[in-house]
Amino acid sequence: MSRMRSLVLTGALLSATTATAAACGSGGAAAGDGKPAVMAAFYPLQWISQQVGGPDVSVAGLTKPGTEPHDLELTARQVADIQDSSLVVYIKGVQPAVDEAVEGHASAKAFDAASAVATLPATAGEEGHDEHGEHGHADVSYDPHIWLDPNRLATVAGKLGERLAEADPTHAAAYRQRAAATAAELNKLDEAYRTGLTGCGKKAIVTSHSAFGYLAARYGLEQIAVSGLDPDAEPSPTRLAQVADVAKRENVTTIFTEELVSPKVAEILAKEVGAKTAVLNPIESEPDGGDYLSAAKQNLEALRKALECPTTEG
Repeated sequence: MSRMRSLVLTGALLSATTATAAACGSGGAAAGDGKPAVMAAFYPLQWISQQVGGPDVSVAGLTKPGTEPHDLELTARQVADIQDSSLVVYIKGVQPAVDEAVEGHASAKAFDAASAVATLPATAGEEGHDEHGEHGHADVSYDPHIWLDPNRLATVAGKLGERLAEADPTHAAAYRQRAAATAAELNKLDEAYRTGLTGCGKKAIVTSHSAFGYLAARYGLEQIAVSGLDPDAEPSPTRLAQVADVAKRENVTTIFTEELVSPKVAEILAKEVGAKTAVLNPIESEPDGGDYLSAAKQNLEALRKALECPTTEG
């Protein structure tokens, strides 16, 4: 499949080059409204690009709402947009098609958000991580889900502000100001998590796949993942038995599932251990009726309920 994907991407690149030759300049391209064009690989990167870029940029997402970002295949038009953009914001290892397009055309004007922070390793076997498959991650040497740690995402905001300032010096001060304001909001969220998850009766969270390693590490929780980094991977019977045993031992009362992943396995596991299911959103796609911050706050409330955290005043 990797050979087939390369052939498809090559054809898309050739088509894109022909279609956009007249439009491409020597530097980063502007959108139709004359603003620098920023291509964001998937939702959390689109959100932070909009927050930091504000009215001075035109931000477009490569992944449609409600779509699992790991499975993205680029169209010829999207490859052209990546080639012709002022900045591509992505995370290497999440979407192989984006990685290939960036390496082929936009590496000099691409911002890998994971490069801005310290990353956690992707372990294998009993921890719940597995080898990537046909639709898995291009690089599983580290866990790419950095956006689920507000503290790390605040750092990304600052770095993105600097990259936008370099790409568009005319609005450099505005980018840096909005980056600082966005980081401040994320730091407030981080403090809310730290306060809200203090003194809880439980520490273990059972999740559909290993998306919450950064969140768990940041706030002293233990992630027990049914599947690894690839949300489409089918857990083995052995892994399911391991998770069930740990869930029973830790008196887990909630098995977390996700909006973009079938809840079937989580429901079977919950029945096995006598628990209920609830949604813990990896925030990989734009939430209905909200944004990154509101989804993160809903996650906090779901965690507090499942972990039997003390009631907070106000």
